Amino acid sequence: MFGFERLEVWELAIELADEVYQATRAFPDFERFGLASQMRRAVVSISSNLAEGTSRDSNKERVRFIEIAYGSTMELVSQLHIAQRQSFIEKETARELYRRANQIARMLSGLKTSFAQ
Repeated sequence: MFGFERLEVWELAIELADEVYQATRAFPDFERFGLASQMRRAVVSISSNLAEGTSRDSNKERVRFIEIAYGSTMELVSQLHIAQRQSFIEKETARELYRRANQIARMLSGLKTSFAQ
């Protein structure tokens, strides 16, 4: 098992990716290469940057990748607002994905703090 696979935040990011992929399957065809694709890339970036960051030698580099993962989480939150406003996803689905993204953002902030010390 790799170190990142032991991180609860990584596991939650993988679960969020599953949920975003499921939610974006229902997007209209004309959004397949637009907002749906952007949301998928943003959510995949969260767990990917956590994984890459754990392979780095210095805490400074680890923190940089955690910051990138955090930024991807914020991208996803913004995209969720757009998707819901455009009626591509139900309000309740958007609310649940937002809740999960918020949980991940808080955990990333804590992880960053632990490496920054």
